[in-house]
Amino acid sequence: MRKVYITALALVVLLLAWYLFLKPQDYQVSFKAKTVPGIIYETVRAWNKTLDSNIPVRYQSVDHFEQTIIVKDSIHEYVWDITPIHDSLSQVDVSIKDLDHSLMNKIKIPFTDTDFEKGSRKTLLSFNEYLSNHLNSIKVTVLGEDELFSTFCACVPLESAQNEKASGMMANYTFISNTLADNEVTVNGSPFIEVVDWSVEKDHLSYNFCYPIIRSERLPKNPNIIYKRIFPKKALKAIYNGNYITSDRAWYTLLNYAQARNIPVEEKPIEVFFNNPNMGGNELMWKTEVYMPLKESE
Repeated sequence: MRKVYITALALVVLLLAWYLFLKPQDYQVSFKAKTVPGIIYETVRAWNKTLDSNIPVRYQSVDHFEQTIIVKDSIHEYVWDITPIHDSLSQVDVSIKDLDHSLMNKIKIPFTDTDFEKGSRKTLLSFNEYLSNHLNSIKVTVLGEDELFSTFCACVPLESAQNEKASGMMANYTFISNTLADNEVTVNGSPFIEVVDWSVEKDHLSYNFCYPIIRSERLPKNPNIIYKRIFPKKALKAIYNGNYITSDRAWYTLLNYAQARNIPVEEKPIEVFFNNPNMGGNELMWKTEVYMPLKESE
């Protein structure tokens, strides 16, 4: 019996030592969100900019990333782990640690509902409200496999942060449309962007802002404009309704759809815009067709 007691005591001591000194988080909050991991990640980044601390989110993947929040005299570290359940539902687990008062929190938490726990829940309830408002302002409808259109086009090559894509388009909208009109070039459809390179980790996009045109002898020679042809190819297609600033939410939705079905895709989306944001109106009525090209068989 003595050996049993000693073994039991040793296990209790080891468990206590792990809990107090090795357990990575002080507290964990879990909830479900009616969207895909990439949209949650982008919403956390946007929400983070509204906080007083505004320390950039540290990216590892859209499923796992870290956030630092300053609360009075404390530094709180939030570790986000997101698991997709199906196409429109994700499990979110947020591990929270107070870097300056971790040991004291671990001692108090089993016996009382601490200010640290209450504050953490309040913070994540604030995020949930922010996420809910965002999801109510957009709509993504996946249509499945389709074929990318074919067109000749005039494009302005651009680079920007991901959330500045729409600003880049608007800054060049008048330039490219007036240049084409001045040279009597016939526009042959709605403007679109073709993503050339997309790095979520670096928050960077290289893309072409294009107008489909009828090829002619009057194409203006301008160092800021390139001409190219888009060729038809198989792609996953979605319809995005909402402000063009956040149309990348459809990109993440299509990637989640492809991953769940083991469909290999090229992460170089193409978006076709059917509304002029300068005209205003209900943003949920703005329409964007979004294509995620399939990888071609080798």
